[in-house]
Amino acid sequence: MKFSFGKSLSKAFKAQKKISRLVEKAFKAPQRKPIRARPTSPPKTVLVETAGFGSNPGRLIMKSFVPATRLPKNPALVVLLHGCRQSPDSLDVATGFSVLAKERRFVLLYPEQRRANNAQGCFNWFRPSAVARDRGEVLSVKQMIEHACERYRIDRSRIFVAGLSAGGAMTGALVASYPHLFAGAAIIAGMPFGSARDAMSAMGAMKLGATPPPGGWGKPVTELTPQATSWPALTVWQGMDDRIVNRTNALACVAQWLEVRGIDESRGRLEEKPWGRLQSWKVAGELKVALYLVRNIGHGLPIKRRTTSTRRIEDPFVIPAEISAPAELMRLWGLAKLRA
Repeated sequence: MKFSFGKSLSKAFKAQKKISRLVEKAFKAPQRKPIRARPTSPPKTVLVETAGFGSNPGRLIMKSFVPATRLPKNPALVVLLHGCRQSPDSLDVATGFSVLAKERRFVLLYPEQRRANNAQGCFNWFRPSAVARDRGEVLSVKQMIEHACERYRIDRSRIFVAGLSAGGAMTGALVASYPHLFAGAAIIAGMPFGSARDAMSAMGAMKLGATPPPGGWGKPVTELTPQATSWPALTVWQGMDDRIVNRTNALACVAQWLEVRGIDESRGRLEEKPWGRLQSWKVAGELKVALYLVRNIGHGLPIKRRTTSTRRIEDPFVIPAEISAPAELMRLWGLAKLRA
């Protein structure tokens, strides 16, 4: 009897290398012409790492920013999940979320993926074990939130979450698993929950568009949390020129949360904006789901820069646009500037 373990192992290694090359190619930073400039020192890190926040089954890192000024009695909490080939620090410097936290005096939480978990630094939104309720990476993030709530006496009615790319897909998984935790959520260039079961199917869904599961997009969510009775207001953001995540995935995200909430898609209001297209669904005057299709940007988070600003955006997935996602989220979430 002949055994072919050697050949099988060789095939497995080749398949793994192929997947790694595909992921690296997809998230490779766009080529730019060299710019002659004086060397600048790296931006000062304002995020602080916290250890011992729970059992941490997903083996993630917890980073946060707490304004030095006195916090309100019960501050809000904003959770941000980075994309592939990003770090919380690079995302924060490019978007200025810590500046917003200082102005509005809320606590900022950044879960971080370890390279040991994913070579590209992506949250493993496509692995069932990572996004199953009370398991893996979603439980690690929940434990971070609970730790922050207890330490800073967070107002539990004002916890918000947003994520970019793989972080956007993980945002959907968090809302699907723990809808009661969040008052608002934003999926930016992300994927619908339940759209992949491994790295290879994830790449296919990202490029071509995810295939609806039997029973519709709402089914993976309602099967996970059948007892849920309320859901946070959710916005979906997508660049019209995105070549990494197919635009149909944003439409699938919208369809997913409309189905979960029992809202008829035809009830949406479509508006043409200077920056692109906004479609929103409200019930009794309250926003439930919205789709932001942003013109002239690819895969990334849109941010509006003032014409007088000389600061460069070093993160290739934070892109200048006619609308600022961070500013719009502050407005939607009611996080206004506070007097010192």
